[in-house]
Amino acid sequence: MATGEETEHPKGKTTQRAVLGGALAAAGVCIFKVFWDHWHLNRIMNGNLKLFNGSKMHLSTIRALAKAKSPLLRGWPSPGVKDGLKRSLITMASKEDSGSADEMEKMRLELLTPPVAKEIQHEIEEQGDVRQDPFYYFRDDDRKNPMVLDYLKAENEYTKSVLADTEELQKRLYKEIRGRIQEADVSAPLVLGGYMYYTRTEEGEQYAVHCRKKCAPGDTMVSIEENPAPEEILLDENKESRGFEFYMVGGFDVSPNGERVAFGLDTTGNEKFTLYVRDLKTGKNILTEPIPDTDGSFAWSTDNATIFYTKKDHLDRPYQVWKHKIGTKPSEDEMVYHEKDDAFYLGIGLSRSEKYIYIHAGSAITSDVRFIKADRPEDVFREILPRQSDVEYSVDDRGDQFIITRRDVKKFNSEILVAPVENPEAYQVLIPHDDKVKIENIEVSAEYMAVFQRSGGLQQSIVYSLGKQAAINPKSFDRKAGKAIEFDEPTYELHDGAQGDFDSPWLRYVYTSFTTPTTIVDYHMTRGEKKVRKVAPVLGGFDSSLYKSERVHATAPDGVQVPISLVYRKDLVKLDGSDPMLLDAYGSYEICNDADFRSSRLSLLDRGFIFGIAHVRGGGEMGRTWYLDGKFLKKRNTFTDFLACAEYLAENKYTSPEKLCIQGRSAGGLTMGASINESIKSSKGPHFSTAIAGVPFVDVLTTMLDETIPLTTIEFEEWGNPKDKEYYQYMKSYSPMDNIVEGKKYPNMLVTGGLHDPRVGYWEPAKLVANLRRKASNQSLILLKMDMGAGHFSKSGRFDRLVETATEFAFLLKCQDMLHTPLKPSA
Repeated sequence: MATGEETEHPKGKTTQRAVLGGALAAAGVCIFKVFWDHWHLNRIMNGNLKLFNGSKMHLSTIRALAKAKSPLLRGWPSPGVKDGLKRSLITMASKEDSGSADEMEKMRLELLTPPVAKEIQHEIEEQGDVRQDPFYYFRDDDRKNPMVLDYLKAENEYTKSVLADTEELQKRLYKEIRGRIQEADVSAPLVLGGYMYYTRTEEGEQYAVHCRKKCAPGDTMVSIEENPAPEEILLDENKESRGFEFYMVGGFDVSPNGERVAFGLDTTGNEKFTLYVRDLKTGKNILTEPIPDTDGSFAWSTDNATIFYTKKDHLDRPYQVWKHKIGTKPSEDEMVYHEKDDAFYLGIGLSRSEKYIYIHAGSAITSDVRFIKADRPEDVFREILPRQSDVEYSVDDRGDQFIITRRDVKKFNSEILVAPVENPEAYQVLIPHDDKVKIENIEVSAEYMAVFQRSGGLQQSIVYSLGKQAAINPKSFDRKAGKAIEFDEPTYELHDGAQGDFDSPWLRYVYTSFTTPTTIVDYHMTRGEKKVRKVAPVLGGFDSSLYKSERVHATAPDGVQVPISLVYRKDLVKLDGSDPMLLDAYGSYEICNDADFRSSRLSLLDRGFIFGIAHVRGGGEMGRTWYLDGKFLKKRNTFTDFLACAEYLAENKYTSPEKLCIQGRSAGGLTMGASINESIKSSKGPHFSTAIAGVPFVDVLTTMLDETIPLTTIEFEEWGNPKDKEYYQYMKSYSPMDNIVEGKKYPNMLVTGGLHDPRVGYWEPAKLVANLRRKASNQSLILLKMDMGAGHFSKSGRFDRLVETATEFAFLLKCQDMLHTPLKPSA
């Protein structure tokens, strides 16, 4: 060109454009990063970032806290609420000497705002007394009320925010607890009908696999590994549970010929089981359609084609027994028994001898049994002994005789009777009543009878030879010839296990203590030989010699000696009053809360905790009278016993009120709630600093006045009927919901519930927390953790349940300022 100017090459333009485009892209990325950083931080802080826009130092601190996932930024209220406290918290965190971590944690917790439930006026009038219940509307039997569900979700979020500083600890605890479990494990085998039955668990899987192998009748003591027969998988719960948030098998009964299995499935946690029957040769379900709403108890006839099952009513009461013929439609099933008394629950089972099918009907204090021959399913069920108020009995059989364990008011610790099948009322006494020895259960086989009993609070098992004769003669029966199985530890738990073939000379029992993992033992009743079939593995090291268990006694206000079982690490505790302690209690229904081993508990013991069980009245640990002295109009003994135990432990330097934590579930939650209220009223209180109330029965009066709530009617025989004025006033005097002390400081409390709980309505723990927030002083942590997909017994998966345990332990450690206390394994 004639201009003389240098011509730009087209490739140069392309390069410039690329550079410019790259610069613009980089700038865009930077702008996006800044925007994203700002948006992310603001989201974490619930819109509060603008409070710090003018301070580079504060923004730098906030970014560092967010990067470290610090709990200090979690759960803040919206802008305009406690803004000064927010600035003070970030200012303290910005300083090189960040000040007291405790002080910052107090500020963080002060920032968190607990949910406030709407109050709706509701009056409950009874016996001329009017009570206000502003949270009565929490009860929603359909579990669909959006206002209630939103409140429960808000409580869960609040609990999560409060416990945000324990999240890493929760992970460690979960890892510790799960790490002690041998995930791939096999149960002790049980020989029945030519098969060896057992369950397996697999690495990483939540549920059990039900299996069996063929075996010869004499192979009772052969191990699963020694048995060369191929394994049959009867039910793999892991495969079948996929797609369900909750999965529980209820009942697992193989037909007498071993060709079919009946089992029930609950996939919500409401304890209503759908019945399935599976052909074990083909693996196919053979009912024309599943049968819903059973209670999970079934009984096969020995024709192997007829199965009996128990149905529940709308209040979850097992009230009818039905008969189904395989191959017919469930709509053609026949009802064989209908229990019309609302206080009675039904159960059904095939006897160990496989000669009879029993229907057991029971209320809290009365029971009776009906029977037919197992090979005659068309027969009508006949009563064995007539029903009498406050008389309970259970039945075993051998030959042409029933062996009956019977309790009445005078023979409160039970006696054992023998009666001809054709005329049961012509019974004779085999083992008489002893007011110092409580008979808990018996196991009858072809030639032996094992009696599980309790004396002085400790369990025993006595084995009697019945010989080969067809009938037992009470007159020649030598009661002194029984052989006791010996146990050496000061406190333990003992019960009968699943038993094998009726003619087997082996008795299976289960033994455990605070320092002995669950041990399954087969005892040869002729030779006295013990063979350990299974010891629950404890991985990661466990040296039982480093732990000490004790049994001590506290004196109740009326002078009664209340036993306490204790366990601790000898090398970690000081026993000078400075040790943290977790004290457990139950105290209802004559249930025995005995000393057992739980590997999860090592996560507390190996951090220096003492663990204890208060064997308060209302339980059955010390015999029938121990139970009777803690129910009806003596229920308050349960709570005064518990407070006496707390006082004893502090006075004797096992712990102190500041270090004492308490826990109880279900009716044990009632023990917690009532004891806390009594402690706050007492001049000797407070007795404890922290409490866990699991699915607690705490709205006693309101629940017991409402017969539309499951269990209410049958519970009249445990607590009394508040429509009787004397019982109304007494129950009102201890019902936790009705005795919250206004304006007083309560212990730190973690209250748990299950949305689908059929035993204790989810609204009870929710109402307790809402009422504590409304009445008590705001000086403690009051937390509600509601499982939205489970029932009374928490989650169904074995690992999922560990998450709940880890959360509860983390709460205890937080409240004891032990978040960073290291675990010191015993081995």
